Amino acid sequence: MAELSHVDRLMGYGQTGWHRGQLLGFSGVERAVPADHEGAIILRTMTEPAGLAVVFPGEARLIFAAKPAHAVVSNDFFIADGNVIGVLPDPYHLLIEGAVHIDGVSADLRVVAEDGRTLIGTAAHFDASLLQSDLHGHLAKRAAWIEQQPLLAGAEGPRKEIVFRALAVMKGQVSGPEAALTQAWTTPDRFPHKDMWLWDSVFHAIGWRHLDLPLARQMIEAVFDGQRPDGFVPHQMSPTRRPSSYTQPPILALGVKLVNDMAPDPDWVAGLYPKLAAAVEWDLNNRDHDGDGLLEWFIEGDPTSRSGESGMDNSPRFDFNYPTALAVTDFNAYIAHECEILAGFAQDIGRAADAMLWGGRHSSLCHRINNSLWSDAYAFYCDYDSNAGERSPVLASAGFLPLLCGAPSLDQAKRLLQHLHNPETFGTAFPVPSVAASDLGHYSKDMWRGPTWVNINWLIARGLERYAPYDRAFGDAAAAIDRATIAEIERCAARYGTFFEYYDDRREVDPPQLMRKGECNPDNPFRQVIHDYGWTTTLYLDLIARSG
Repeated sequence: MAELSHVDRLMGYGQTGWHRGQLLGFSGVERAVPADHEGAIILRTMTEPAGLAVVFPGEARLIFAAKPAHAVVSNDFFIADGNVIGVLPDPYHLLIEGAVHIDGVSADLRVVAEDGRTLIGTAAHFDASLLQSDLHGHLAKRAAWIEQQPLLAGAEGPRKEIVFRALAVMKGQVSGPEAALTQAWTTPDRFPHKDMWLWDSVFHAIGWRHLDLPLARQMIEAVFDGQRPDGFVPHQMSPTRRPSSYTQPPILALGVKLVNDMAPDPDWVAGLYPKLAAAVEWDLNNRDHDGDGLLEWFIEGDPTSRSGESGMDNSPRFDFNYPTALAVTDFNAYIAHECEILAGFAQDIGRAADAMLWGGRHSSLCHRINNSLWSDAYAFYCDYDSNAGERSPVLASAGFLPLLCGAPSLDQAKRLLQHLHNPETFGTAFPVPSVAASDLGHYSKDMWRGPTWVNINWLIARGLERYAPYDRAFGDAAAAIDRATIAEIERCAARYGTFFEYYDDRREVDPPQLMRKGECNPDNPFRQVIHDYGWTTTLYLDLIARSG
């Protein structure tokens, strides 16, 4: 039997049809090519009409003669029906072989076409000679990294196509060192976000540790490129623009621990320890405005994103009487967990006094979480408004996160577990909803106001595992969340060819129909669920790796 051609082999990873929202951009995994955050071309697949759209810099449409019946799309190449092939030879150009019509080309772009080939690229770096370059050689180079991954080789059946797409998304989210960012770094998505985010980077590293451990380390190290001398770590950074003025959920020590657990390196941990400690100290010193020993997120006036710092931008938790001193379940669980991990790091690197300090802080925070945030009436952890002197009535997925730091007693943990089996609260068709099903006054299909998020599911499952040695039911519940998460990701990826930012907890609509900050508008990239989303993809691979 003749050996399959490279194109035919790659088409074996393809999916039926042509899907919307898949992103193409040159990857920092290609280490020999300098990064260019502001100059590189980014494209996005479209379906009406079928083709691709340049979304940065400028605009253009690349339209196929007919909608492909079968296609494979990676972050830096595509093959449609085996006869239209496109590949990024470098960060600035897309080279296409086959029939394609281009229109709507803005001044930021240039196009040349000849003998069945088309080259589109950025005006600032356009090189017309690439039109005659070795397209199949470029294709082989771009595909090599994915084809060499053991996780792809180990995937079987329909999962192989989905793992291929996951690897493509992950490869595309990596940028090389540039300017203020001295390490390889990642973005949640090459469009529309583009920049680096704090807690996203940790979730990315958790998945990448199964593929490239040195690169996973860099993804965390890069976050500290934006750290100020006082310890503050901004939530958003880029190579060329000033970082943001607020932070994000503190999970950096967790990321360091999980990456380091793959291949322990005491020197790496010791080098990061002062930075990790300074980041936690900044949160402790600057986010307890009422001095009660519990932390509060920064809350702002933007009605579509009241607390970007929390990561749960538009959660109804922050609608409650417009609080500015809201002691919150998630922030305090995260920071207590970081203190616990730092105690272990300090012990390992010979800082016994630090270990006692962090251990004491962990214990104190757990006590305060139980004393102020536990509601016997709800059998749940709720935010506390110190100005009003009452707990928030919003039951949110954040209320499970004290499991992560070990704050709940075994009895409290069992009462939390009951909510996961209760369809009136958090036992929905696809758990865990961001808001309890019973909270009809706050629920909607809009980001953190109801839909299920993969990163929160992942954190809740890890928290449940902490209690598994005491009762098998916790381990069973964690495994059930992991299985449900994998199943929903794969169901939607098989249908839409992408990994979504969040999913409908009730499975009444698919992600493209969900709202984002008040509307569902496919013409506005910030008002639709994000496609090819970073931590959904990386945590999917982590869950696959965990499941064996």
